[in-house]
Amino acid sequence: MSMDPADGFASFVSIVEHASISAAARALGLPRATLSRRLAALEEELGVRLMHRSTRNLRPTAAGDELYRRARRIVAEATEARVAVARLDGVPRGLLRLSTPPGFGPIISPVVVQFLDRWPEVQIEVQSGARHVDLVAEGIDLAIRAGRVADQSLVARRIWSTRLTALAAPSYLEARGTPTSPSDLAAHECIRGFERGEVPARSWPLLAGGEVAVTGRLVTSDLHLIMAATAAGRGLGLLPERPALAGLIAAGELVRVLPEQVGGQVELSLVYPSRELLDPKVRAFIDLAADAIREAVDRDPVSQPGGWPRWE
Repeated sequence: MSMDPADGFASFVSIVEHASISAAARALGLPRATLSRRLAALEEELGVRLMHRSTRNLRPTAAGDELYRRARRIVAEATEARVAVARLDGVPRGLLRLSTPPGFGPIISPVVVQFLDRWPEVQIEVQSGARHVDLVAEGIDLAIRAGRVADQSLVARRIWSTRLTALAAPSYLEARGTPTSPSDLAAHECIRGFERGEVPARSWPLLAGGEVAVTGRLVTSDLHLIMAATAAGRGLGLLPERPALAGLIAAGELVRVLPEQVGGQVELSLVYPSRELLDPKVRAFIDLAADAIREAVDRDPVSQPGGWPRWE
């Protein structure tokens, strides 16, 4: 087989985990045809079919399941080996792959520019989107994640946290009335986000514990869009409190809704696969980014009066 076995295994792992050659190709930044050839070459080399193919489904065969379990370990160990060698002299170098939430560009871009200026031997790929990426399978060195990190195999360094609060524009409350209990939210337009970046949220948290069901016509992973739609009177928005947001409330542009009942905590974390053998470029980026991101989130100009796009 002329293909590098490491490339074949990494491609196969990604195909299995995405259940799609096209999605795996996007995650790896490769043409779909390249992954199709690699899968075909693996099957020819091993003499077995690795994936069941249909028009709607792509799933591993029994042989594919066995190969996936072993190949995933090989890919992870190969990554650790590269990291171990690269960190011998402690100088950040090579490709740093970073995953960020949607709409995070204005916050992360100054950090990226400063990091590139400081470490000339480092290249950076920044992937921004709502999809909940698998850091190990997709070769992501570092992710910025909102919300609690449930995967115990990942290291999460919390860099910022605040309270989530329900807000509305005075014009919306005048037109639709002000909710007086969480159950009233069922009759309101609630601007919703996505759970884990993938599934439209069906509930909002309650301060006393538990959740309340919500519905609404607008679902978005972009926090700035939630803020713009809320300020424009298109519904209730659940937003993280920041210093700039207090100014909007003080100015009367936004009003808290059920502040003693609806809400919860939200946090931002820098997430990476392993505390051991941490690549120098990852450590250097964490050291630079932690304080810078925290300060940038609080002063995000989009959350200040006049900073969002107006809806007529």
